[in-house]
Amino acid sequence: MIKERYKRFVRNAEGAVAATYALAIIPLIAVAGLAFDYTRAVGLDTELQNAADQAALAGATQLDRRSGSMQRAINAIQGGLVSNNTLFSNDGSGRKISITTAVQIVFYSSKADAEAGTNGFTDQSRDADAGFVQVSVDTRRANFVLTPIVGAVLGSLNASAVAGLGSALCRIPPLMVCNPDEVIDSDFTAANYVGFGLLSKPGGGSKWSSGNYGYLDLGTNGATGVRQALGWDSPGGPCLSQTGVDPDEPADVDTQTGNIASGPQAINTRFDIYSSQGCVGTGTCSPAFNVRKDLVRPADAGGGTGNTCDIHSSGWRESPNAYHPTDASGTYSGPIDSMGHPRDKCHAVPPSQGRFETTGHCPNPFGNGDWDRTAYFATHYSSTFNPNVIPKLPGASASAPLTRYEVYKYEEANAATALADTPSGATGSTLTTRNQPICGPGGYGFSAAAAPADRRRMTIAVINCDEHNVSGNSTDVPVRRWVDVFLVQPSYDRGSAGRWSKKDEIYVEVIGETDISRVGAPIGPTIRRDVPYLVR
Repeated sequence: MIKERYKRFVRNAEGAVAATYALAIIPLIAVAGLAFDYTRAVGLDTELQNAADQAALAGATQLDRRSGSMQRAINAIQGGLVSNNTLFSNDGSGRKISITTAVQIVFYSSKADAEAGTNGFTDQSRDADAGFVQVSVDTRRANFVLTPIVGAVLGSLNASAVAGLGSALCRIPPLMVCNPDEVIDSDFTAANYVGFGLLSKPGGGSKWSSGNYGYLDLGTNGATGVRQALGWDSPGGPCLSQTGVDPDEPADVDTQTGNIASGPQAINTRFDIYSSQGCVGTGTCSPAFNVRKDLVRPADAGGGTGNTCDIHSSGWRESPNAYHPTDASGTYSGPIDSMGHPRDKCHAVPPSQGRFETTGHCPNPFGNGDWDRTAYFATHYSSTFNPNVIPKLPGASASAPLTRYEVYKYEEANAATALADTPSGATGSTLTTRNQPICGPGGYGFSAAAAPADRRRMTIAVINCDEHNVSGNSTDVPVRRWVDVFLVQPSYDRGSAGRWSKKDEIYVEVIGETDISRVGAPIGPTIRRDVPYLVR
């Protein structure tokens, strides 16, 4: 009996699983613990990396390369803009993820240095160089529950991130000019040319020359898109990447194929001149508030956009006594019925008498800022008027000669007297000036406060056309500078057969380098958009 029971006991398989589990319990617990604690490690790593990313992005928003930008970035990183917490660390240091020491914040000048982690600096006197920032967060630890005995997972983790500030220029007119002084000043130092007139002619052929103008390809319906962007109050089209805040990385653009002859007609809408090729599509093409120009029209010509608002025998035209100097060395003394803001003297004479062909006049497309102030003030102001009351632009030297743009802004501020029509009270077919708009949206005499942003101030791209062999449809061409210019006069064939000017010429005065730090459109349609982005 006992022997039989023993045999049954030996053959009995009930409870074998329990024994198996008893033998496997230790490795099973180890595997489960490893999964649990590894998940905590991954969670902690994600929290720390997110904290580093957000802190770097917060710091990058302050890097405008202006005074105090590095300190502002540090303040933003250390809790001024973002605050990050951890749920997976349990090292007794609290929930907040911190960046507490200066060594954890490093700045870089260029994207290449930021990507490689080389040439970093912390010297806060280098605000102008700081374009990128690297942030390292405090080391944190998760004290694991099940795996410390095997040392399979390390609980101490750290993270770092690098970010910069990407910029774009939006709603810009697609006008470009080949650097007129490329051989002498390839960087185009705009401050050297403030107040200078620039006579720009359309580019053409296989290679464009200094001073030629053309258009940027914004990918918006070819010639129609260009006219819309030049004429509309709010031009459409994509934003152009603008890395000009880093002088080592100018923006790249594509140029428009061919010469769009109707482009100047779209620009003329800013002078209250409208044609079928001017304001196209459904956009609004407002004139400037101050549209003083050297063209006149009959006093009884109506508004709208018909022939009387075009350059036409029944609309805008030169007056019988127009400003037509023949000697660029002196002051014009002939009678003048109406005078716009004139060209530099060396550009005002016809080509046969030296318009940048003869030494002593304009040796290149640039003038020298010497325009006929005497004739202008005698035409539009009383004999007792003192031009010294006209304020200088911010930053301009008090001793610098008056620019046309400064006179133009003074006239806007004193429109009741400075922009009065001549002859006063003209009726019928008598030719008269219209120094405030009558044709465009808003009607005659609309107030400066109701006017759109300054329509005679434009942002243009300056490109080194010789260096990059630019012609129509050139791609990835670096923009050397974005420059603000004043539209001096409408494009028009002046004189018999266009002797004094051609309708395809664009004449501007340099105001200065575009302030790409501005956001919005206080002085024109240019808008800068800044977006911080992670580099690594």
